[in-house]
Amino acid sequence: MVDEVIASKKRSFCVIGAGTAGLCAARHALQSGGDVTVFEMADRLGGTWVFNEEVDKNEYGLDVHSSMYKGLRTNLPKEIMGYPDFPIPDQDSSYIPAEDMLKFFQLFSDSYGITEHIKFSQYVIRVKPTKDEKRWEVMVLDCPNNRLETYYFDYVLVCNGHYHTPKFPNYPGSDNYKGKQMHSHEYRCNDPFVGETVLVIGAGPSGMDLAYEISKKAQRVTLSHHLKDTPKTLFPDNVNLKPDVVKITETGVVYADGTSQEFSVICYSTGYKYTFPFLSCDCGIVVEDNYVQKLYKHCINIRHPTMAFIGLPFYVCAAQMMDLQARFCIKFFSGEKQLPSQSEMEQDTNAEMEERWSRGLKKRQAHMMGPQEDRYYDDLAKTAGVDPIKPVIKKLHKVCAFRFSEDLVNFRKDKFRIVDDETFVKVV
Repeated sequence: MVDEVIASKKRSFCVIGAGTAGLCAARHALQSGGDVTVFEMADRLGGTWVFNEEVDKNEYGLDVHSSMYKGLRTNLPKEIMGYPDFPIPDQDSSYIPAEDMLKFFQLFSDSYGITEHIKFSQYVIRVKPTKDEKRWEVMVLDCPNNRLETYYFDYVLVCNGHYHTPKFPNYPGSDNYKGKQMHSHEYRCNDPFVGETVLVIGAGPSGMDLAYEISKKAQRVTLSHHLKDTPKTLFPDNVNLKPDVVKITETGVVYADGTSQEFSVICYSTGYKYTFPFLSCDCGIVVEDNYVQKLYKHCINIRHPTMAFIGLPFYVCAAQMMDLQARFCIKFFSGEKQLPSQSEMEQDTNAEMEERWSRGLKKRQAHMMGPQEDRYYDDLAKTAGVDPIKPVIKKLHKVCAFRFSEDLVNFRKDKFRIVDDETFVKVV
């Protein structure tokens, strides 16, 4: 049975996901006077911060999205992980447990009246434009009741995150390996690694963390990476670093330097894919090697500019950027500001991407900011006429972004305090 739900005459917004991006998107849509419905597949808000013992399917047979593991603490200080005008409450440490992040998001959601607009355990199956292309038809599975419902909205904000669908490298010989292969998405604790010999591939924050945590139980751990500069951090004696893997054998791997090692477990900490399985091809969105196109300013769907994506750029100050993107999009969706024409948006996007390719970036880095993050933030703020991200946030992010690589064991002992919009101090 399919029930049809017609949204009200007010501007209606569909927000997909109740994590960091979805919550701020819902807040700003509500504050613009919109009628907002948030669909969340989990039974609680918080997105990637929700811990789930399951690593494959949930109780309804749907993919588990969370990659959260036991004991996880933030790898950036809480001083830059809150929203611009709603900081995380002060506490003893700057690097806080995942449970405290969840409490913060619940507090934020309750404070702005968002929670009552969230429909939990609702799995979005399909989003497509209506025949006249003036609205969006959104089909949702109400999981507890096993019932399909169809809704209609004026705007869609896609906030489903991008830390849920593992990306695996394609190494020669991987099918012949006789040991266990897993992705960091499946990691929940280090207990299963007692006595194992483990290769962790990828030296981002998660790869570094997992190598260190697994080394507490494993016989030995190797971290394979292709960083230009070898991490300065001091690892335990049973951890060593090696260059890129070029081949996998039945019992281990061969590295780019010609050496080889044997392992009982290979753990890929190699990132995630951007996936939007609920978008029909009529939505006009194509994902090619993690390049989501075509988007104006990395968020507004150029072919159907009543749809936006919040949270795609990476190597950013996530919550701050997502809030800025949400304010940017709502400024146009609310009618307060007029979007450029489709051709103007395409020209702007093409010019930006050509500049990115000229710097040697690959398609998989299409949404990578890093050193360019300030330019991106300022462009969003200027284009939409919204408040920019405070200079102190940018400064602190630059100081902390790669601290994990410098001193993985101790960096979370740092404590910071925001003094004003320009200044922070290191307390410890």
